[in-house]
Parts: sequence; C-alpha cells; structure tokens
Amino acid sequence: MTHTLPLPDFAHERVEVTTGRRSGLFIAVALHSSVLGSALGGARLWTYPHWSDALGDALRLSAAMTLKNAAAGLDAGGGKSVIRLEPGQTLDADRRRAAFLDLGDAVELLDGRYRTAEDVGSTTEDMLTVSERTQHVVGLPSTVGGSGEPAGPTSLGVYASLQAVLERITGSASADGRRVTISGLGQVGGRLAARLAEQGAQLTVTDINPARRSFAEELGATWVEPGTEHLVAGDVFVPAGIGGVLTDEVIDVLDVKAVCGPANNPLADRSGADRLAGRGILYAPDFVVNAGGVIYLDLEAKQLGTSDEIMARVAAIGDTVRTILDDAEERGVTPLQAAEELAAARLRAGAAVGAR
Repeated sequence: MTHTLPLPDFAHERVEVTTGRRSGLFIAVALHSSVLGSALGGARLWTYPHWSDALGDALRLSAAMTLKNAAAGLDAGGGKSVIRLEPGQTLDADRRRAAFLDLGDAVELLDGRYRTAEDVGSTTEDMLTVSERTQHVVGLPSTVGGSGEPAGPTSLGVYASLQAVLERITGSASADGRRVTISGLGQVGGRLAARLAEQGAQLTVTDINPARRSFAEELGATWVEPGTEHLVAGDVFVPAGIGGVLTDEVIDVLDVKAVCGPANNPLADRSGADRLAGRGILYAPDFVVNAGGVIYLDLEAKQLGTSDEIMARVAAIGDTVRTILDDAEERGVTPLQAAEELAAARLRAGAAVGAR
C-alpha cells in the first residue's frame, strides 16, 4: 500500500490515462517536462487504494523526475508511468505481460517525448516486453544488449550522498561505527545496507516484506517492525521504500542528525523540509540523492562515455550534495530549496535555448 496523498498541482505537458485493453488495469503515463529533452522516468507497478492515488503518484513522481534530471545535469526531461494494482491483487505471468504490453502502447502515444524504464515493482524483463510495442524504453536486460538493472548505480549515488552527509554532521565520511537506519531493503536499500555493513556501520533495518529479515540477519543488522523504524535513535535515517513517509508526526519524533535516502518524494508535504530544519535535522533532497540510476540509463542509452566514465559521473552525486549543502548554509535556506533552485536555473536556461 502507498500513503494516500492529495493530488498535486497540475503543471504537466501531457498525461495519458487508460484502461489497458489486454490487462484491464489502470495505467497513467505522465509527461511533466520535455524542456531539456526527451523525458526519462521509470514505470511503477504498485498497489493503490484508488485509481486517483495512482494518478497522483504519477503526477508527483514525474515532477520529481524533472527536478532530478535537471539537477543531475542531464539533457532529459521528467516523466513517469504507473500501473495500478488494487489492494490484494496479484498478477499471473500472462496478465503481467499484458500489462506491460499495454504500457508500451501508452508510451508510444507520446511520440518519443517520454522514455520509460524499470522502477519499483517492475523489472528489466518487463521493459523487454514494453519494447515489443515501443522503442521508447531504456534499461533492457544485458542479455539482449541493454544497460540492465540500474539499482547498482542508484545505490552508488546514494552511498556517495551519504558520505557527504556524514562528512557534514560528523566531520568524517566514514560509515564505521555510525548508526544508520534503513527503511526498505529492496534493490537499492538492500545494496546500500550490504555496503554499509561491510564498512562497520551499526545498522537498523526493516521492510514490508518479512522475508527480508533473513537478509538483515546475514548482515548482522538489527531488525525492527515496519512503522517503528523512525523511532530508532541514530545518525542517519535512510528512507528507501515508498514515498510520503516523512509526515509531520514522523518528523516530530525522529531522533537522528540527518535524513538521506533513495525513496522518491519521502516528504508527505514540502513543508516537511522546513520542519526538519527546525529540529536541526539535515535533509539531503531525494531527487539529488537517488539520481544515479537515471544518470546511468540516460548516458548508457546515448552512449555518452565509457562504463567507468559514467560510473564516475554517478559517484560525483556526492559532490553535488556537498555543493547544495554549502549553498543552503551560506544563504540560510533549506537544502531542498537550494536543490530546487539549482534544477530551476537549468530548466530556465533550457527553455531560453528552446525559445530561440
């Protein structure tokens, strides 16, 4: 389940909403901006209480992708796809294939202004299915010559961001002995947890999938029940699951020095950034922290650099975080505002070029 949030303001170039003719599932494809180029953002397969929740998520996530791609310096706009599952609904192999064929048809309607990729709930194999209906898809399996799973680059970018945050709050980028709580042990959160465990971090973890508890035990991490992780005292809280988890109520009881994680839109409301700052909790903006995957997918698809060069670009996210934190401190604004202004400046420059 996802948190039910109000619909955001509508500032999108185009949104396609359809009932898949093969699958019968609700599908939303949201193109927020193509000012900087063809939009790029993943396809999410997730459970939502109501179709409007799925639409709202697509709108929020696509707007976040505009900020993410702009702040990352990519020539790519922002978009997102969502396929809605009803509460308790699961898909067999045939209906899952049908859903992603339907998604391919919906993406094709945007005439190349939006490219999709894997995301929460979807896989590179699902993207191979999408490619049967549209060429506007990236991150196909490496077995067919695609760039493969982007979770590795995403987790590398999160780790580089976490180093920058630790440096700011402790004076050292080392994770050794630092108390880190990770909420969500999926593809990205799990990789990050494994890396931090190797480096001697004191990990507290949780996931809505109880089967991940065995993974936590392998790492020597402390497991807590989902919904209680924000009560654990520590250095850094890492939201790595669903969005909207940082509500006012959660922020008010957080006992950490910083928040830094890959979850998209972790703030239930933008005002949460001010609320965190008011409590002296450093916030590294999600759309900067989690940009490693989209940097990797975009540059690989466009063949802009060797593998080593692209991964170096991903690791440089840490330097972007440092720049944002420095700017925020110097001007007395939140890191979120500083990051948004960084992205906005690039979007203005792109719009000016496009208007010539």
